[in-house]
Amino acid sequence: MPPGIYCPMEFWSKGENQNIQVDFLLPTGIYLNLSVSCNASLGTIKQVVWKHAQYEPLYHMLSDPEAYVFTCINQTAEQQELEDEQRRLCDIQPFLPVLRLVAREGDRVKKVINSQISLLIGKGLHEFDSVQDPEVNDFRAKMCQFCEERAAKRQQLSWAAWMEYNFPLQLEPMAKGPGTGPFHIPTKNIFVNVKFQSGGESFTFQISPNEFPITLMSYAIKKQATVFRHETVEKPEDYTLQVNGKCEYLYGNYPLYQFQYIRSCLHRGLTPHLTMVHSSTIIAMRDEQTNCITSPPKTAAKPPPLPKKKPNYGSLWSLEQSFYIQLVQGSKVNADEGMKLVVQAGLFHGNEMLCKTVSSSEVNVCSEPVWQQRLDFDINICDLPRMARLCFALYAVIEKAKKARSTKKKSKKADCPIAWVNVMLFDYKDQLKTGECCLHMWSSFPDEKGELLNPMGTVQCNPNTESAAALVICFPSVASHPVYYPSFEQEMRSLSQTLCLRLSCWSWGGMESNPLQLKEILERRSHTELYEHEKDLVWKMRYDIRDQYPQALAKLLIITKWNKHEDVAQMISLLQTWPELPVLNALELLDFSFPDRYVGSFAVNSLKKLTDHDVFQYLLQLVQVLKYESYLDCELTKFLLDRALSNRKIGHFLFWHLRSEMHVPAVALRFGLILEAYCRGSTHHMKILMKQGEALNKMKALNDFVKASSLKATKPQTKEMMHVCMKQETYLEALSHLQSPLNPNIILAEVCVDQCTFMDSKMKPLWIVFNNEETGGGGVGIIFKNGDDLRQDMLTLQMIQLMDILWKQEGLDLRMTPYGCLSTGDKTGLIEVVMQSDTIANIQLNKSNMVATAAFNKDALLNWLKSKNPGDALEQAIEEFTLSCAGYCVATYVLGIGDRHSDNIMIRETGQLFHIDFGHFLGNFKTKFGINRERVPFILTYDFVHVIQQGKTNNNEKFERFRGYCEKAYMILRRHGLLFLHLFALMKAAGLPELSCSKDIQYLKDSLALGKTDEEALKHFRLKFNEALRESWKTKVNWLAHNVSKNNRQ
Repeated sequence: MPPGIYCPMEFWSKGENQNIQVDFLLPTGIYLNLSVSCNASLGTIKQVVWKHAQYEPLYHMLSDPEAYVFTCINQTAEQQELEDEQRRLCDIQPFLPVLRLVAREGDRVKKVINSQISLLIGKGLHEFDSVQDPEVNDFRAKMCQFCEERAAKRQQLSWAAWMEYNFPLQLEPMAKGPGTGPFHIPTKNIFVNVKFQSGGESFTFQISPNEFPITLMSYAIKKQATVFRHETVEKPEDYTLQVNGKCEYLYGNYPLYQFQYIRSCLHRGLTPHLTMVHSSTIIAMRDEQTNCITSPPKTAAKPPPLPKKKPNYGSLWSLEQSFYIQLVQGSKVNADEGMKLVVQAGLFHGNEMLCKTVSSSEVNVCSEPVWQQRLDFDINICDLPRMARLCFALYAVIEKAKKARSTKKKSKKADCPIAWVNVMLFDYKDQLKTGECCLHMWSSFPDEKGELLNPMGTVQCNPNTESAAALVICFPSVASHPVYYPSFEQEMRSLSQTLCLRLSCWSWGGMESNPLQLKEILERRSHTELYEHEKDLVWKMRYDIRDQYPQALAKLLIITKWNKHEDVAQMISLLQTWPELPVLNALELLDFSFPDRYVGSFAVNSLKKLTDHDVFQYLLQLVQVLKYESYLDCELTKFLLDRALSNRKIGHFLFWHLRSEMHVPAVALRFGLILEAYCRGSTHHMKILMKQGEALNKMKALNDFVKASSLKATKPQTKEMMHVCMKQETYLEALSHLQSPLNPNIILAEVCVDQCTFMDSKMKPLWIVFNNEETGGGGVGIIFKNGDDLRQDMLTLQMIQLMDILWKQEGLDLRMTPYGCLSTGDKTGLIEVVMQSDTIANIQLNKSNMVATAAFNKDALLNWLKSKNPGDALEQAIEEFTLSCAGYCVATYVLGIGDRHSDNIMIRETGQLFHIDFGHFLGNFKTKFGINRERVPFILTYDFVHVIQQGKTNNNEKFERFRGYCEKAYMILRRHGLLFLHLFALMKAAGLPELSCSKDIQYLKDSLALGKTDEEALKHFRLKFNEALRESWKTKVNWLAHNVSKNNRQ
């Protein structure tokens, strides 16, 4: 009988398993059975094993303990080397309690880092090795070198420059021109408390909010010198200001009121508390981080250069024969008998079909169908663009005899999609592929348009090779030597020869240039396709477009004939002299419609001028667009890694955006490799992220425990068991002293177990409260969700935050609350709790005893605000309510946010209103009995109006001011309409159910009235505003229904 007992993952998450019997297999062949603590680290366990081993035979043959490493079988049935001996047994969770000691081989430090990276990214690095793909190996070597060089450069930074990397500034957006809204730059002096880190003494100063941090520091140094009678006065330049209890610093030449922390304190009537930190402390932190970098990269370890393209090879552009492939056979095909199998194939460049699709003959359904058929494409090899992808769809059709009896309509639906797969025609080194290859396919899901091919899908094959259907195809050998796509120099040489030929036989009887018609075509707001003669005009006048309308590059690229190599060469040549684009237009070029690598490089180059703040603002989209890339090594990947390694806040969120999708097979390889590269370029940050990963693992285990317990016990009993579980040492340790994944500036110091609970919804989200005494404020709350997809909430909140920035830049602060929300894994993530706030439903119910009448109690909100803001504070609270109500009215209308009821609209005690739970957007509203429940453009009920009017029925002045805020906010968003369209279009890559096609984006065009003039748009918005006011009784009835049904459920 084998030693040990089976230990499933649940075994390790239970509290009572403090000790466990473990079998240890020594290198000498001796076997020990010892009782060890689940909480013990491997280092401690090794000491215990050595203590017992000295009484066993052959002990003298053992070397020093450091010469050995533990191995175990993990939960995925793989043997794993446990290099990191700080990890505990309960963290490792071996499948069997059997640990084997083996002789350590290779570089230990390197092995530990590899083991930590594997653990952190959720994929063993050995899996990358086992792929045995030269593209993967070259990319890893190149990115590893790039990231390690960046890490080495960081070691050379001055302490002030290192601060910019490690603690990027948190600044409020400033109005670009003179503000016209309620955006007050404070003029009165403010009080600030400053504490010296070294001695602990603190002083409070009165200072103008327009002063820079250095002025405040010089006040503090002078005060300290006076009080303690220092003979030498230190320089303020040698200090920096830290926000108490946070990883946040105030430095640089910015007025104090522009720092988010100071602004937040002023709004809440609190005194800012700062700490004077000496540069020596910062230098010590920098040096501690750089010690984690094992060794500076060796300059010799460069990846091998790409093979030189031999000049005697014939050019691809000289191959005039048509392109074909051989369809050999399929395997592991699963379809109903009595049907026939067909393969459809198409060549695509982005969304554009390069020639007609071709279909194979029909063969009988079987597991391994054989075609042995040549598929010819109506395109010459010389005209294949560099980024051409070959797309296959395997589907079954009902036999023709059966089809004939059915109507034509039904016969269209007789196609039953089985699987799809895409493959590039050129490899990553530009060589045209030849020979046989096996393509493991992805399962198809019938789509509404009835499209079988999926050109937007990944070009990676399905890694699940054991069960996936597969196609074997053979690329032809079109020449006796390898054929490469022409290099840029070859393209330009060929182009100049072509142009010389054309000029010698030029016919001037062609189409006349027409500047007025060109202007009209380029300025069209609608994106309807151009007529052929219009396309010809745009192409003919391409040089005029470059010189006069460079921002219309996307329109020119769309009409370029990518299946004509002469046109492609001319377009690439023209791109070399194209002026750099504004960011807005560069973002548009990242879309799947523009796959060409020169266009991609041009777009990324135009993005390099983005500030770190803007990169952070668009990061969600930039990560999704990586899914469109055809090769691992691309400009966008390098751009993102470069910015992430220059600003740790960007690095933090890049890590989590990538890590949260590591469960998706189509992107796991690409995202895993980028994560590996980031970790190698920032090993110190990796340790901080590991701590966050451990906390999330514990939260998931706790959530699973709560879900299971709540099926058998009452809520108070389950809550008590949850608290007992959380008070275990392993949980307390994992859930303390970590940076919040939602905001790395916030330190989650101590978990307040007694304040933690779980919510009543189906997935039983955890409500976890942390305390940090140093901040002096209240607790920090986070909600852990497991079972709900938070990506749509994340996108909606990103858009609300962007709106807030755009409004503030126009001098309009609408007191929005874009709280934190982060997806961290498969249907797993965190949401920031907005403390001191409540739902409208709770406020109405508490002020009204009857559920049925609560929704109609118009005084409840105003009375609640009065109770929280006594005396003069009420007026400010009503102003906060008015501004935020205007902001959310416009935001929810523009984004088409549905399912609004009194449980997902909340109010802070300061008066700020905000919305939560964005399960439906872009007009995808809930229906009840087939009737759309939400026909109101946005929520504007009479109790909201009652608060805005300060409880006075005819206070029209206040209401008209509110209406003015709404109109101004709407018109500002309209001016930035294209930015919202581009960002939503790029998010199509995410595969969200409510954002999958252009129809969803059409909602935004309509809500922002993008085809209309400003006057027409304002009129359109006023109609919607009046409709919302007029129809508010329907909202009340909906809320009443919601309250009653919720009450019946409880």
